[in-house]
Amino acid sequence: MTDNSPAHSHTSSQSPARELSRPLVPVLWLVLMASPVAAANNATVLILDDIGTALDTTAATASWLATVFALALAVATPLQAALMRHRGRPTVLFTSAALVAAGTLIVLVSPWLPLAVAGRATQAAGGAGLNVLAIALAGSARRIGAISAGMGLFGAVSPLIGTQLTDVLSWRVALSMLAITLIAVPVVSRRLAPDTAGIGRFDAGGALLVAVLSGSIVMVASNPLPALAATAISITLLIIHTRRRPDGYVPVTTIRSARFQTATCLTLALSAGYFTLLFVIPQLLITRAHWTKDAAAAGQLVAMVLASLATLGFTSIAARFSRTNVRIVLVAAGTVAVLAAVLASVPVLLLAGIFLALFAATSANATQVIAATASVPEQDKPTAIGLFTLLYLLGGAIGPAFASALVL
Repeated sequence: MTDNSPAHSHTSSQSPARELSRPLVPVLWLVLMASPVAAANNATVLILDDIGTALDTTAATASWLATVFALALAVATPLQAALMRHRGRPTVLFTSAALVAAGTLIVLVSPWLPLAVAGRATQAAGGAGLNVLAIALAGSARRIGAISAGMGLFGAVSPLIGTQLTDVLSWRVALSMLAITLIAVPVVSRRLAPDTAGIGRFDAGGALLVAVLSGSIVMVASNPLPALAATAISITLLIIHTRRRPDGYVPVTTIRSARFQTATCLTLALSAGYFTLLFVIPQLLITRAHWTKDAAAAGQLVAMVLASLATLGFTSIAARFSRTNVRIVLVAAGTVAVLAAVLASVPVLLLAGIFLALFAATSANATQVIAATASVPEQDKPTAIGLFTLLYLLGGAIGPAFASALVL
């Protein structure tokens, strides 16, 4: 995992010169910088009742701590990418670290739920920047694969860690796991290479439209009709805006690239499939296989940990295969995962479904960002990375909506 040499592909379009960035930071530090975001995102899954009791409210109301974190993470991702494009990587690193620290402090001391929610949003904005920066610094599919595998592992174990921290210490400590990422900041800052910044004028209108679009999609699960209306309107306005500002917040050269479109659409589909099955599979284990809730949660945890390790192995060798063959593996894994959920009733097959779904989504996140940015102009790469990551995260909003319609 600490190999700093870029991975090479047999396809002519992925020469070393077209990699995302010269990889200067040891990958373990990038994993530590990015992966706690997944832990922070999933930490509330099993402790909402405890939070509601502590703050004298209901678990449903306390769930805003999770909803707002996901919303802020999605909205802040392309904003942080734009900040990287215009102000450079050091600015993103230190600004994001400050946001994580401030948000964590607010969560630790806040006596009121609204203030704690604001702290979670601040944490998420910082975590988004550190995640985007880690991917930009990775430089190869193998190293991005290590980051994706780390996020999968952290995301898998964080609900259990969250319950233990809540029982032993406090729910506030459980929601402060993102602060672990700050350990990596001094090391990364010393190894950042000089980069250019200040390209063009910041497109505030485009940024606002993308933020509204992202938020609308995230809110589809809880407020479908208003969110769908806002989504349609913001898409229409964004199309009009990009025609007026082709080099703005959403560069036309990026979104019109066939490689970018293919890679992002595939990743979005696999991400949405994974986040759907993340909620569906435990319910199917309970209803079809007659497992208890605790047994279903434990079984899914094991499957997800194994899937994260499989992602690490696959992405370490993915550069040896053509882009088409890699996509065949991803699509096959995602398809079999869905078929297992639809047809299977045997526990091992249902668990294989979540294993394959997580493997497909995290492997796509690692391998397809290279393909998505291969033909993007150098100055637009940070933006392309931000938009790609945004679409992966939006799968996390679409999935629960599908799950609610299917079985929840």
